[in-house]
Amino acid sequence: MNPPKSPFRRIAAIAAGALIGIAGAATVATPAFAHHPEPTGSYCAAKDGTVTVTWSVISSETDIDGVITKLESTVPGDITGGLAVGATLKKQGDGPLTGTQTHTFTGAIPELKLTVGAHWERDGRNADGERSVTAVPSTDCGPTESPSPSPSSSSPTPAPTKSPEVTPSPSTSTPASPSATPSLPAEPEEPVFELEQTCDKMTFIVKNPAKGIPFSATMTTEKGVTKTLVSEPGKTSSVSFDAYAGLKVTVKYDVVEDSETIPYTQPKNCGQGGGGEEDEPTLPLTGAATGGIIAGAALLLAAGAVLFVVARRRRVRFTA
Repeated sequence: MNPPKSPFRRIAAIAAGALIGIAGAATVATPAFAHHPEPTGSYCAAKDGTVTVTWSVISSETDIDGVITKLESTVPGDITGGLAVGATLKKQGDGPLTGTQTHTFTGAIPELKLTVGAHWERDGRNADGERSVTAVPSTDCGPTESPSPSPSSSSPTPAPTKSPEVTPSPSTSTPASPSATPSLPAEPEEPVFELEQTCDKMTFIVKNPAKGIPFSATMTTEKGVTKTLVSEPGKTSSVSFDAYAGLKVTVKYDVVEDSETIPYTQPKNCGQGGGGEEDEPTLPLTGAATGGIIAGAALLLAAGAVLFVVARRRRVRFTA
């Protein structure tokens, strides 16, 4: 015979289910706190081809400052202003870092892209983040274009200036925009490369967007230990190595020929007497495990990410 179920058991079951649901929600929500810079960019283009780009970067973190570790722009020339490698990236709410670039392009304006890397130290762990952004045309360029027409046409009469421009414009500018326009939608979204370094683990993480492309990376330590990270669109993949002094991991993508070697950097506050005291508590270990998706894009594949973008662009060109 089955004894009647006690109402207390039902209440306990409901409470347990609620706790499991809350824990699951917390785990799913955790990746939203990944450490990363948040760059934006806009530009104004004059008729003589001079383009002025304004970059702005804020932090994803609301409680700690970071430091800019990487700036790579497709716009020739230096970035002027407060945005520079080594500059402090203030916590969110303390204002952005800004910088400008100016360059004169002879033909169609190419993709104006900035890749920013930053570093944080939180609770004895190193967190590195990297994000890229493509500048968009500004809606507040104003009278910047008015003084530019003089170099484009030497004729004082506006009529002759427009007639040659109108004729080539349909034939010249139309092919220029289709050549650039189809390539943009055709390009897949870029993956996010992340690295987490704790006192006992070095974890490589790749977040592949739903519109990304599949690829794999072979990772080999200086001792010959090899692991493979397979990245599929819409999924997050990771590979971990046991950390020790002198650990170096060489990353080789299947989409490019070059490779990148990343050394392990031990976080501060790791136990000096063998590390046992720092690694034994449950919370740090749990944090490291669930934080694998939190860490922030790394120095990890700084060069690797660039190589991936280059390979992606080459693929688009070959397809076109």
